[in-house]
Amino acid sequence: MSPPRRIPDPPFVSAEVARFDQPWAMTFLPDGRLLVTEKPGHLRLINVATRQTGEILGVPTVAYGGQGGLGDVILHPQYASNGLVYLSYAEEGTGGRGAAVARARLQLDASGNGGTLQNLQVIWRQTPKVSGDAHYSHRLLFDREGKLWVSSGERQKGSPAQDLQSNLGKILRLNDDGTPAAGNPFAAQGGRAAQVWSYGHRNVLGLALDATGRLWAHEMGPAGGDELNLIERGSNYGWPIVSNGDNYDGSPIPDHPTRPEFNAPEISWTPVIAPAGFVIYSGELFPYFQNYGFIGGLASQALVQVEMGESPREYRRYPMGRRIREVEQGPDGALWVLEDGADARLLKLTPNRL
Repeated sequence: MSPPRRIPDPPFVSAEVARFDQPWAMTFLPDGRLLVTEKPGHLRLINVATRQTGEILGVPTVAYGGQGGLGDVILHPQYASNGLVYLSYAEEGTGGRGAAVARARLQLDASGNGGTLQNLQVIWRQTPKVSGDAHYSHRLLFDREGKLWVSSGERQKGSPAQDLQSNLGKILRLNDDGTPAAGNPFAAQGGRAAQVWSYGHRNVLGLALDATGRLWAHEMGPAGGDELNLIERGSNYGWPIVSNGDNYDGSPIPDHPTRPEFNAPEISWTPVIAPAGFVIYSGELFPYFQNYGFIGGLASQALVQVEMGESPREYRRYPMGRRIREVEQGPDGALWVLEDGADARLLKLTPNRL
């Protein structure tokens, strides 16, 4: 019988690799270099080995302000052959602002320090455009079947989350060209409803697949009631009719148990953690982290470890001393963390050797 595995405490050490201006998301290229979005509208390319940082040109014009600007960045599943990169961002339009998703071919410079986006095409937009500059959500994820998942916030308007003729307050399942994917639950209604997989969401800032292919999402509650949800086909998650938090003005919102017809969160946080960024760990570098979720905490200024499975729970919270915007798993199994705001650090987390 082998001895029990000893887990170091703390389990990781962090090293600063670079600094960015209001970073929002990151994704690794196959060669190990890293793309990082900055909310004011810049897409950076960093060689994490040499720490050289360049810029990718051709990013669409963003509506910067509040929570708006350049958002997520991911690669097409066949990036190695087609070079396609997907970006989400806030844009101006008739009636106000809204999120958009574009794809383009990434052409890297011969120098290796920069590049350009070519043949950029907008493939999806939040509709309708509305006033304000909050709750865009616009997290992106490709699943194992090559379908594109988009989180679409309710833009701090509440009621559109329950309206299937609006794509606000929804999680959407699309083909890689932005068209509605076959098999979506409301396809028969056509229009925007055909994009929808689940609804009744507030502000979803994290999407992740577990080892069995199930989709998980976290979203910010109002005053209390941050949520981790297992995303199920056609399900209504209740916002703004129910929440385990209250309105900012102190007025109550009925809790989830009062309306069992709505899908209740697997975990609810009050006080809030203000979740942003999400990965379910699958690497070998941290064997004791496998199948645990890691969520960046903004208000909580922490990395929040979640035990997944049939009864998820917060397992541990690691204070980071700064608001955490994004967390990703690197090619070698390291965890990578982006702080929020100006002069924000990119941190590489590796095992604390005993």
